[in-house]
Amino acid sequence: MTASAAASPWQTYRRLFRFALPYRTLLWLAGIGMLIEAAAGAGFTKLMEPIINETFIAKNKNVAIWLPLTIVGLFVLRGIAGYVTDYYMAKSGRGVARDLRVQVLGKYLRMPGARFDTEPVTSMLVRLGSDSDQVAQASVDALKVMVQQSTQALGLLAMMVWTSWQVTLAVLVVAPPLAWVMDKVGRRYRRISHRIQESGAELLLAADQSLSNQQEVKIYGAQPTELGRYRAIADHYLKLSLKVESTRSIASAMVQLMGSVGLAVLLFVAGYEAFNGRLSAGGFVALMLAMMAMIPNLRQLTNVQNMLQRGVASAERLFEVLDAPEEPDGGSRELTRSQGLIEFRDVTARYPGQAQPALSNIAFTARPGTVTAIVGRSGSGKSTLIKLIPRFYDVESGQILLDGHPLQDYKLTDLRRQIALVGQQVMLFDGTVAANVAYGEMQDRDADALNRAMKGANAAEFIERMPEGAQTSIGAKGGKLSGGQRQRLAIARAMLKDAPILILDEATAALDTESERLVQDALERLMPDRTTLVIAHRLSTIEHADQVLVLDQGRIVERGSHAELLAHGGLYAHLHRMQFRDAE
Repeated sequence: MTASAAASPWQTYRRLFRFALPYRTLLWLAGIGMLIEAAAGAGFTKLMEPIINETFIAKNKNVAIWLPLTIVGLFVLRGIAGYVTDYYMAKSGRGVARDLRVQVLGKYLRMPGARFDTEPVTSMLVRLGSDSDQVAQASVDALKVMVQQSTQALGLLAMMVWTSWQVTLAVLVVAPPLAWVMDKVGRRYRRISHRIQESGAELLLAADQSLSNQQEVKIYGAQPTELGRYRAIADHYLKLSLKVESTRSIASAMVQLMGSVGLAVLLFVAGYEAFNGRLSAGGFVALMLAMMAMIPNLRQLTNVQNMLQRGVASAERLFEVLDAPEEPDGGSRELTRSQGLIEFRDVTARYPGQAQPALSNIAFTARPGTVTAIVGRSGSGKSTLIKLIPRFYDVESGQILLDGHPLQDYKLTDLRRQIALVGQQVMLFDGTVAANVAYGEMQDRDADALNRAMKGANAAEFIERMPEGAQTSIGAKGGKLSGGQRQRLAIARAMLKDAPILILDEATAALDTESERLVQDALERLMPDRTTLVIAHRLSTIEHADQVLVLDQGRIVERGSHAELLAHGGLYAHLHRMQFRDAE
């Protein structure tokens, strides 16, 4: 269990409030504004006493002139203080949400690959989106309501004590049951809030799956199935939301009931005090107005429990991310440019929670300037093997060496700087062609190097036809480009990086013949003088590989050159015959 999961609501809130400390100056200004608001509100209520006594009973003309002006002045002061409060609290709250979003995204980017296998991206988006907003409400917005309504209630209470402590003391009999109700409401809100956030993530995941795979949904007539699944989750979310509203409404009604009891007590005791000459008519009106004004304050304090508890539940979800372990990065050996010598020594790797290892006793050497092809049936462990080299996953046993030293000896940033990756699913970003090629640490490369990379990747011919050339926007995920064009941009990116190790993960598997020819030609210019590891779907593309590793159920079952393996007549020869037959 993580520290955040074991924390009490108060501990979570205290930790959350630390995120507001950078904004403490703004919060102090907002706090001063609240105090002025509360004082002005209590002052207005207290003015009811001289208005009744002096204007309507004693008919004092001087008082009748200055009292209206005083009331106007109080409301102007209250308006200014309210603006200061609202603006600075909003600025602080939105700042907290922004800071948390940035920290959580940064943490996700430092997490090991296993995290992305166990938590869908849509759940991560919920944490970065609605959870962060709920946290902002809990850390600052809820604080604003609590402090604002509390100071106003306390201001009114102080005015009541000043007017008649006997009446005020009698009214306070409703305080203990009110505190009990608010505690019960808070506990229920917190229980439901966790389930609401989880249900919201499930809603987003179901919608994302249906919309992202809309072609498959339509072609297989699965619209009713997907809609039914989404409706079931939406119904569950609705039930939870109604529970929250039911709790809020019942709690609000209870507060108003207790307020009415307090008002009844006030009427009874105030009447008794008036009969005995200890309370004037104006004092009675002031007490009545104060009590009536206090009931909405108490109701707001009850309603804020929803906001607060949802925020605390969201904070726990965010802290679970912030407290999660990062990728192990304890290496200290410096690595400027690797020779590219890769050695696997009896490597076994296993995904978390899986009984069977994904790879078992893998041993081979990939030397600089050579091409190592990795082939096998689907699920044989090919992709897992190459993910171990940049340490997206760590080995369970055995060692992977780079230039004679274990990968763990190097800093992750130095290790990954030695590797260029071109995969079947090219990841491009919403921006220009140039920004996608000169990505990350390469963004400061000069224009000549960028042009050479695009030309070498056979990308210049389609880039030059674009409206703004390399400065043309390619849309989200490169949606304005064809598959072959996206692949050539990925190759241009790898060329610009000029890393000593090149990993090709089925880089031509999904392309048509013409695009494959252009991409293969670009790869042949990219591969020389590097240590190249190729996951190959089309075996015809690896005929000239220096060595071929054949994987089956996580083990190397054959190794050798293309010709040797064909002559051997094993699994590789069988796969080759199957592809040759399919091509006929």
